[in-house]
Amino acid sequence: MAGAETTFREFYRQSIDRPDKFWAEQAKRIDWQVPPQQICDYSQPPFARWFVGGTTNLCHNAVDRHLASRADQPALIFVSTETDQEQVYTYAQLHTEVQRMAAVLKDLGVEQGDRVLIYMPMIPEAAFAMLACVRIGAIHSVVFGGFASGSLATRIEDAEPKVVVSADAGSRGGKVVAYKPLLDEAIELSRHKPRRVLMVDRKLAPMTWLEKRDVLWSELRAQHLNDHVPCTWVDATHTSYTLYTSGTTGKPKGVQRDTGGYAVALAASMDLIYQGQPGETYFCTSDIGWVVGHSYIIYGPLIHGMSTLMYEGLPIRPDAGIWWQLVEKYKVTRMFSAPTAVRVLKKQDPAHLKQYDLSSLKALYLAGEPLDQPTAQWISEGLGVPIIDNYWQTETGWPIMTIANGVEPAPSKFGSPGVPMYGYHLKLINENTGEDLVGHQEKGVVAIEGPLPPGCLQTIWKDDERFVNTYWKSIPDRLVYNTFDWGIRDEDGYYFILGRTDDVINVAGHRLGTREIEECIAGHSQVAEVAVVGVADALKGQVAMAFVVPRDNHYLQDDAAKLRLEGEIMKLVDGQLGAVARPSRVLFVSLLPKTRSGKLLRRALQAVCEGRDPGDLTTMDDPAALHQLRSLFT
Repeated sequence: MAGAETTFREFYRQSIDRPDKFWAEQAKRIDWQVPPQQICDYSQPPFARWFVGGTTNLCHNAVDRHLASRADQPALIFVSTETDQEQVYTYAQLHTEVQRMAAVLKDLGVEQGDRVLIYMPMIPEAAFAMLACVRIGAIHSVVFGGFASGSLATRIEDAEPKVVVSADAGSRGGKVVAYKPLLDEAIELSRHKPRRVLMVDRKLAPMTWLEKRDVLWSELRAQHLNDHVPCTWVDATHTSYTLYTSGTTGKPKGVQRDTGGYAVALAASMDLIYQGQPGETYFCTSDIGWVVGHSYIIYGPLIHGMSTLMYEGLPIRPDAGIWWQLVEKYKVTRMFSAPTAVRVLKKQDPAHLKQYDLSSLKALYLAGEPLDQPTAQWISEGLGVPIIDNYWQTETGWPIMTIANGVEPAPSKFGSPGVPMYGYHLKLINENTGEDLVGHQEKGVVAIEGPLPPGCLQTIWKDDERFVNTYWKSIPDRLVYNTFDWGIRDEDGYYFILGRTDDVINVAGHRLGTREIEECIAGHSQVAEVAVVGVADALKGQVAMAFVVPRDNHYLQDDAAKLRLEGEIMKLVDGQLGAVARPSRVLFVSLLPKTRSGKLLRRALQAVCEGRDPGDLTTMDDPAALHQLRSLFT
């Protein structure tokens, strides 16, 4: 654990120089049935096996171990502004519901090592299903609710689940999205056919029933109300779940996570990074379909004995004060969201930030995409609490970079996600030579020396070769994990992410990161959001094209105002980055194409600019964004 007098620099060096000793200490944060016999087995790089010989259980650590001291404390707080429901489950009640779900899954033939695919909205049964899977040693694979049939089919085919758990429908912005037809079509498309489909009926959409395959949760739950299902103790290296992340090419990658390493990493992060206290309320606004939802809606807060708030709804419905209303009502102390959500709130009436008592809130953490300085400044001034950026990936499961105020308080720097976290032997590397960059402000690829710390992916599901070739062999003569992000480091050791290495624009031989140009344009007072992509150009190879969402809608209708603002933006980029970085055009739109997790679909922007097919857009949040873009080029 971190001592009271330990500096973060010393703490970090211990994790890098004496990792076995460091992580043996952190492993004391969770319960083990059998203690680890070896802390790290790195005999076959880049494959790391953490806490070898130890046996534990994620559900035990998240639920059962708290029953003696906090059985009546709220564990799961469910709020839906889509269906106007609120339900609080204590740790004792959560324990009961998870056992019922576990009994139902076992009744459907699920055994240790079997896969269960979860295709669910943000409802309590989704949490019960995840916890029930790890309780019995099954492997869950959560797919974001509402994913199109084709994308869902590829995940069913790859995971080969014995059972799928789903619901009749989800709801977003008051619009019902029927899941059952999408799921039925996906199973039809998939070569793998799950034996059973367990359906939660929310009474939101009618369902077509396949008698021998489909079963109803409410009916089976009634048969197992009093069942006792003990935790299955599994090896620390046992796979807890897979989670699919899109690649730039090829089929989605099934990120494979272990059990012991993940539990230890989350337990440590809840204390050292997020500074939560058992008994307090943690509110993560993500979705269980994403890694943030796995780590910091379900497992992290519960492992730490906190109450976790699970929210179904938009940040602006019924109004832009809903999140702050929940902070007041449930005395939220730590909140986790995404920069995109904050930018959405930034467009609303700022009075909503002052409407509620937010005195319980101690910090807001943001992750998922780069946090620009204007957005960070706005929410910092509005909330009056520290705004702490995070940088991590689906693959790592917990932050690569942030500020570990639980070790030693340190200031955040707007525009920077912070410093490398304990366990991550971070490097900036010259992509051409493979050499380490040690100077300040030198731009390089952000990479991690092996072994990756506990909690990170073990491999890609069923594809060790792809794991090695994708992440570990892309930098010359170095076996290092490539994040595929550009970064620089300042004199204080803070990193700044400049964009994806595959989002680099090569303009007449000059390599420019899209993030650099975006940061510059975002500094204009009339810019709400911006995305920059490289577009093929016969003369220069590529040119930068900027898409801007203006603060004031009159820029979308008034051609003269539009032209004037475009000129101001060009001049701004000229002055800060030079003429070579100046966009060839600045196009004004009312919204940008994004995934449901808020990430920009850059390839769609680029494809539309170049007159190409934008490809699979099943993850797009609002198809209207693409229609609007296409109209600019017709």
